[in-house]
Amino acid sequence: MASFFSKLFGFSGGSEKEAQPAAGKAENYADCLIRAAPIREGSQYRLAGSIEKTMPDGTTKVRNFIRADLFSSEQDAIDSALRKGRQIVDEQRSSLFSDDTPTRSV
Repeated sequence: MASFFSKLFGFSGGSEKEAQPAAGKAENYADCLIRAAPIREGSQYRLAGSIEKTMPDGTTKVRNFIRADLFSSEQDAIDSALRKGRQIVDEQRSSLFSDDTPTRSV
């Protein structure tokens, strides 16, 4: 009986359904590749993604972002992640990939 109420109210004991990346989408923007990778949290999706850029020396730098925004629709989370990625590129264009760190959060 307790199992029934746990499932009904979303209190399952396992953490398998929490913070799982959902299938995303990618687009090219300003010499960068923006990947939407919303994170499934229960029945919602958290806005998340990455921005990748191939440098002149052939290495690829990645900048990951996760925001507090939650969406009930995976497609809404994907659309917002792509929009947020474009905004990050526009706002931080000169400094986004200026350091020597191959991967970091922004």
